[in-house]
Amino acid sequence: DFTGDGRIDVGRRLDALNHGQAVAGLDGLAERGPPLPGDERGHVHRLLHVAAGLDSRPDLLDLTPTEFEHLVRELFQATGMQSWVTQASRDEGVDAVATNPDPVLGGLCVIQAKRYKGIVGLEAVHALAGVMDDKAAAKGILITTSWFGKASYKFATRNGRIQLIDGRGLKAMMHDQLGRDVLIGLPRLPPGWARADVA
Repeated sequence: DFTGDGRIDVGRRLDALNHGQAVAGLDGLAERGPPLPGDERGHVHRLLHVAAGLDSRPDLLDLTPTEFEHLVRELFQATGMQSWVTQASRDEGVDAVATNPDPVLGGLCVIQAKRYKGIVGLEAVHALAGVMDDKAAAKGILITTSWFGKASYKFATRNGRIQLIDGRGLKAMMHDQLGRDVLIGLPRLPPGWARADVA
């Protein structure tokens, strides 16, 4: 499940999970079972169920921060972003700087991804605006597995260069850009959302 340059191939990993296959060697994806007769390595890898119940689709909240970073990179590269550079984030998010090659709407874009189970606060949107100013970015995108409050949307609208993508939008992008049907197993939903929006 790794590419030739040692990076995780998120597409193959999600395909394997979607088809109920065991995926070994990545944190949080497989567990070791007791040794079985005939197993030369002395162990068997079994798929951990990442979705609730019998659903075999992967739950984005079950991804490790590294896997989520690779997934976000793959997602935005599918939209045409280039020159991807990531920085470690202290809150299990992804801070990335990418370039959109479009001659009219393109330029430097700061992308922050938050793998959250609850509301993404206004402070995260303010932080994105600060990074955008520091890097002289044309655009900023804050994408999350969860949702934003009204104050965040108002700030993004006033700023004019910030795009907020909530869990419903992330799920739709996964389907539209990568052809992946995923779950986001939020423990509670914000007002106005239905379970079907993220399931």
